[in-house]
Amino acid sequence: MTRMWPILLALPLAACASYAPHPLGDAPAVLDAPTSAALTQAAAGIIRPYLAPATIDLAAPLDLNAVATIAVIANPDLKALRAKAGVSDAQAFAARLLPDPTFSIGAHPILSGPDPLTELVGALGLDVNALRTRGVRRQQARAQAEQARLDLAWAEWQTAGQARIQAVRVLGFEKSVALDRQTLAAQQTLLRHTLDALGRGDIAADRAQAARTAAYDAETKLRTDEASLATALSDLDKLLGLPPATQLQLIETGLPASPPDPAALFALARDKRGDLAALRAGYAAQEAAVHKAILDQFPALNLTLDATRDTTGNKILGPTVDFTLPLWDRNRGGIALERATRTQLKAEYDARLFQTRADIATAVEGIVIARKQRDAAEASLPSLERYAAASRRAADRGDLSTAAAETAGQALRDQHTLLAASDEAIREQTIALELLTGTPRQTWPH
Repeated sequence: MTRMWPILLALPLAACASYAPHPLGDAPAVLDAPTSAALTQAAAGIIRPYLAPATIDLAAPLDLNAVATIAVIANPDLKALRAKAGVSDAQAFAARLLPDPTFSIGAHPILSGPDPLTELVGALGLDVNALRTRGVRRQQARAQAEQARLDLAWAEWQTAGQARIQAVRVLGFEKSVALDRQTLAAQQTLLRHTLDALGRGDIAADRAQAARTAAYDAETKLRTDEASLATALSDLDKLLGLPPATQLQLIETGLPASPPDPAALFALARDKRGDLAALRAGYAAQEAAVHKAILDQFPALNLTLDATRDTTGNKILGPTVDFTLPLWDRNRGGIALERATRTQLKAEYDARLFQTRADIATAVEGIVIARKQRDAAEASLPSLERYAAASRRAADRGDLSTAAAETAGQALRDQHTLLAASDEAIREQTIALELLTGTPRQTWPH
């Protein structure tokens, strides 16, 4: 039996974890460009209600669903949030564990005196208070883990939506740059004709100066839109977790249908928005914290079993109970703090609901205004096309000045620019409304 003691003492140590260093790497994987094959493989294993199955080829044109899928898979901030959700799961696991008992042993040899034996003392203790609050601590940890998962799901949804919005902006800037180049070419042609006429003495100098100013303004607008396009592409690469200057081709989708009534969308948002569900989970965790604070006002118990052999050979065995007398503190400060925090969380939840309703109403109104603008621009487009074509034919025959024909052509390009801006606004604000409701528009009530 004496030989068994070292083995019994070593058994708990055999189950202990060991330490292994995990240093930061000089070239983290997040800096590497993901391959199309790796993205397609990851897309096959990711299931989200707002993502359709996608085969991703970075060298081919990408639709908005593929853009959103890449964002969910490769965005570096989402990867960090997933690691944080793992911390919450570990905390929930730790809350399930029973407290370890404590053990102490001591020997008190006699330095002088008639007693012949060395006093031996042993004690086995258990924190009873930890057992009493284990249930509420587990409840709190589960709610916190659920909140972390919901926060992660909400962040994924928001990132996917922001990536789609950024892709729409890129497409919008590409249209603007194309129209700006047409305008610049037309203004430069008009400037050359004007300068030739000025050299012949056919026109006054102020008309040449006006043409020069128009050409300069057209080039300035082109360079501004080119810079905005480059910035939008860079922002899109960053959202998608791609290296800078990654060249992506994007596919434009059709215009979405008009949204339903804001009240119906708000009712949907209250039920489906991930951030509201996360706040509700956080409130449940705080309810458990208040319950634990109430339990902590009662005496904290520690139970110890003592065994002693004194110097005369007497063997003594008996329990010891250690507890705190709840006379003055009684955890009143902790209870007040947890209750105040619960009140704060409720106020924050109510404020989020109020803001959600207001944002949904504003987004719907913005879409309505953009659609009115688009309808007006589309209605006037046929007449402007006929006028521009007729003016160009008249200028080719010599019946109309080149400047007048270019003015008609520029009016048509301006209308196309207005129409493209309206389409972009409708697409962007519809995606923003999806983010506000927490669901894709395919699930909206009709």
